[in-house]
Amino acid sequence: MAEPDFYLSDEQRELQRTLREFVAKEITPIAAKYDTEERYPVELFSKLGELGYLGLRFPEEIGGSGGSNLDYAILCEELAFGSAGIALGVYVHVALACAALEAFGSESLKKEWLPPALRGERIGAWAFAEAGAGSDAGSVATRAVVDGDSYVINGSKLFITNGPIADFIIVVASTAPEQRLKGLSLFLVEHDRPGFRVASVLSKLGVRASEMAELVFEDCRVPRENLIGRQDRGFLDALRTLTLGRIASAAFATGVARAAFEATLAHAEERVQFGQPIGSFQAVRFGIADMAVQIEAARLLCHRAAIVADRGLTHGREANMAKLFATEACTKIVERALHYHGAAGFMSESPIQRFYRDCKVFELGEGSSELQRDMIARELGL
Repeated sequence: MAEPDFYLSDEQRELQRTLREFVAKEITPIAAKYDTEERYPVELFSKLGELGYLGLRFPEEIGGSGGSNLDYAILCEELAFGSAGIALGVYVHVALACAALEAFGSESLKKEWLPPALRGERIGAWAFAEAGAGSDAGSVATRAVVDGDSYVINGSKLFITNGPIADFIIVVASTAPEQRLKGLSLFLVEHDRPGFRVASVLSKLGVRASEMAELVFEDCRVPRENLIGRQDRGFLDALRTLTLGRIASAAFATGVARAAFEATLAHAEERVQFGQPIGSFQAVRFGIADMAVQIEAARLLCHRAAIVADRGLTHGREANMAKLFATEACTKIVERALHYHGAAGFMSESPIQRFYRDCKVFELGEGSSELQRDMIARELGL
């Protein structure tokens, strides 16, 4: 399918080309294996780091590769085309853990952790969600209390991607419980810090190549210098500054939708019924045409949000619209792809059933579709 690259630079087209080669060689052939095993291919971090992909958007002086939000959107789409689960692990490491550290960490923390993290030698996780805290961030129950030259952290975190494999975790904890959302702070916790443990590894419906865990902090003492950003305001600062999430989610959804579309297009040309390829039947032809339109629209919305962000402009509405449309379009496209593949798509060896299991999570993470609609309505003055 031809793609609208009229706004891409020669460097971005080359980035897209080299990423597709990398994904075809390193990710697509192993996607089914790691999905089945519910295990992350951790060696990919060093491969991605060596090629500079983990360092996109990070300054060169701290080991980054430079680049833009649009570059990062291209990266997310291509990785998700190969495996949504593998892409998710990279995203959490880069756009949450490393980005928070780069934006708010002390110089000493950045110097110690960022260069090896951007080389893929150390893996990061972002620990926000809890059993009682999701969309309602003010309900975070994990506490961090000052004790001398340390903070003592107690609590638990749930649904933490990269939790079982992380070398460092950016933990959201309450330092002023009475202030709820306005009393949340960020801390870097090393995986071998006493008082921290992975309580359980969680099994999921989709994105199974990403590893997820419940984390527990029991009198986990971290030095004061492990505070990231301002006490009581670190999480709010991060929400305002770390804007990649919804753009990345739209890009992931576009990548998975494109993978389902390409598989369906090939199937429609190869599958013969009643003496002709099923792609010759109007119902299938029209459905595949709708897929193509939705993918183009999703990518353009995603890239528009990234470009607006790159220009330093307010881009909340653009990111919300991109995330809402692309993730819901992905679910519709993958459902149709499974339908057109019939029983063959329902079999475990088919990638279509993996896409089907993977797609729904994009409507949930980084703010549900309902939350996106509410934020868009507010932007419209309602």
